[in-house]
Amino acid sequence: MAKRWRIFKKNKALLLLTIPGVLYLLVMAYLPMGGIVIAFKDYNYVDGIFGSKWIGLKNFEFLFLSQDAWRITRNTLMMNGLFIVFTTIFAILVALTMNEIRSRFLNRFIQSTLFLPYLLSWVIVSYLVYAMLTTKGFLNSVLLSLDLAPVNWYMEPRFWPYILTIAMVWKVTGYNSIIYLASIIGINPEYFEAAKLDGANKFQQIRYITMPFLIPVITILTLLSIGKIFYADFGLFYSVTRDLGHLYPATDVIDTYVFRMLRTVGDVGMASAAGFYQAVVGFVLVLVFNFIVRKIDKDNALF
Repeated sequence: MAKRWRIFKKNKALLLLTIPGVLYLLVMAYLPMGGIVIAFKDYNYVDGIFGSKWIGLKNFEFLFLSQDAWRITRNTLMMNGLFIVFTTIFAILVALTMNEIRSRFLNRFIQSTLFLPYLLSWVIVSYLVYAMLTTKGFLNSVLLSLDLAPVNWYMEPRFWPYILTIAMVWKVTGYNSIIYLASIIGINPEYFEAAKLDGANKFQQIRYITMPFLIPVITILTLLSIGKIFYADFGLFYSVTRDLGHLYPATDVIDTYVFRMLRTVGDVGMASAAGFYQAVVGFVLVLVFNFIVRKIDKDNALF
């Protein structure tokens, strides 16, 4: 006990700084967990959370036994998998490129330009995409100039996995690249100087010095992304696709499906069941993939 008290006295300033963050986490993350009980109840506003009838797993049955269960699960996993792979690849490429730019002004200009899309809401992005893909939009104008037939993009579901992936990469690459760029800047320059003396070219330096140092960061960010793989970006899938029914085979995900059911049926219990299911599966996936990483390289594991 005395040892703990000494540690507290030694670090009391740092511990006091953590209080706002801890309080925010408790209020915004842990206290709302009490609402999980709604997932197991036939919730109505009159009786409230604790007065509503307990129905067990019936809300989950509605979600899993619907004819759309396989489609929305497949789309959610496939699209998030594409997002994780391509946003990581492009963020690393951008970070490596910016690290090679020696002009301070040009570097800051490029960073600001790439970061700007992250600040735009998906509603604004949806109008930009619409301007590109509408029947008389920019992309069809390009196709016509090349003597190719225009495409009715909003009637063709097969194109939308690619369109949504491009939109996501465009929006978040600048933000994600900052994390990797900070890691690259933190590498001891003596490693690169030694590599130059040994005759290593730029690509060899990236392969044998930069990338090994980035692997722990890539692993941690990927594990965190896997934890949210059952959560879709609602703004992207709802606004950019304009919630068009004939695009559902390729764009309908768990979040948009639950929102539609909540809007039309008004079943809060079913929406809570879907959120609970997403959280549990995400938590399990993080544990599984972290276990696999620990088996491969313990130092790169999240915990």
